[in-house]
Amino acid sequence: MEHDRGTPARGEPRLPTPRGPLTRGVEAYLRGVGRLPRLEDVARADVYGEDLQLALYLCYELHYRGFAGVSPDHEWDPDLLRTRAALEHRFLSALRGDARVHDSVDEALADLLVEPVDGTGVTYFLRDQGELWHLREYAAQRSLYHLKEADPHAWVLPRLSGRAKAAMAAVEFDEWGGGRADRVHARLFADLMRNLGLDSTYGRYLDAASAEALVTVNLMSLFGLHRALRGALVGHFATVEITSSPGSRRLAEAMRRTGAGPAAEHFYDEHVEADAVHEQIVRHDVIGGLLEREPHLAPDVTFGIDATEFVEERFGARLLTDWRASRSSLCSPLTPENAHISR
Repeated sequence: MEHDRGTPARGEPRLPTPRGPLTRGVEAYLRGVGRLPRLEDVARADVYGEDLQLALYLCYELHYRGFAGVSPDHEWDPDLLRTRAALEHRFLSALRGDARVHDSVDEALADLLVEPVDGTGVTYFLRDQGELWHLREYAAQRSLYHLKEADPHAWVLPRLSGRAKAAMAAVEFDEWGGGRADRVHARLFADLMRNLGLDSTYGRYLDAASAEALVTVNLMSLFGLHRALRGALVGHFATVEITSSPGSRRLAEAMRRTGAGPAAEHFYDEHVEADAVHEQIVRHDVIGGLLEREPHLAPDVTFGIDATEFVEERFGARLLTDWRASRSSLCSPLTPENAHISR
C-alpha cells in the first residue's frame, strides 16, 4: 500500500519517491510508519548513487523548509541525526579521497581563473547548440539549489569573524536582493523557470533530479552545517563566485539565442555583473580575512575548492553524456503533465 506523501503547506515540498532501501527507510521514519535504514545498508550503498544522496538530501532539507506532513521535530531527532552522520561520513570520506588536486589555496584559486582552451563544458554546449529542452532540464535540476540560492552559505556567517564575516555578509546581502524582495536571486530564478515553462514551486523537481545534481546540493549543506568544515564552505563559496560570471555570460547567450524569455536572460545577466564584483571580495576579504585569523584552515579552503570542482565536473559529464546521446538527463523526463508554458 502506498502512503500519502503529504499535502504541501507553507511552501513545504512533498516527500519524493524513494530510490532504494535508504530513502525508503528515511521516508518511513519521517512519516512515522517504519524504521531508519540499518548502518549495514549505508555501508553497502553507492556513495555517489541516487539512494544514498537522496537519503542525505532528505536529512538536510529538514534544516531548510522540511517536507509536507513531516513534523518539524524531526530536524533534531537523535536517531535521524545518527543516520545522517553515517551518510555524511561515507560522503565526506569519498570526497577527501577523490577530490585531492591542489597543494595550496593560491594554486587552487589560480586554476579557477583559467578558462578551458577547447571550450568544452555544459555552458559552452548550451551557448552553442543547446535547445530549449536542454535549458529546461538544466534549470529543473539546478532549481534544487537556486530556489534557495545563498541559503546554504549563510550557515557559515556565525562561524566567521572580522573582515571575513563582514565581506561574506555583504555578498550574501546582494544574493538576497539587497533588501528588495523582487531582486532576491531565488525569486529571479523562479521567474526564469516560468519563462522556460517550468513549475517554480520549491522542490518540484526533486524526483527528476539525477544523483549527480543531488551531490552538488548536498555538498553545500554538508559544509554549511558543520562548524569544523567552515573553511571548506568558504572554498565552495569562492569557487561558485569566481566561476559564475563567465559561465553566466554563456548561459545568458543561450537564453537569448533560443528565445527563452526576458526573465531567463535577466537571471544570468544579473550574475555576470554581480559575481564579477563578488569574485574580488571573496578572494581578498572572505578568504583573506579567514586565513589571516585562522591560517590553519588553508587546507580546508583548498579542499572546498577541489571538492566543488569535482562534483560539478561529474554533474556536467552526466548532462553532456545524456544530451549528446539525445536522451533526457532527468530521472523523470519533463512532460506536459509536469511542465507548463507561461511566458
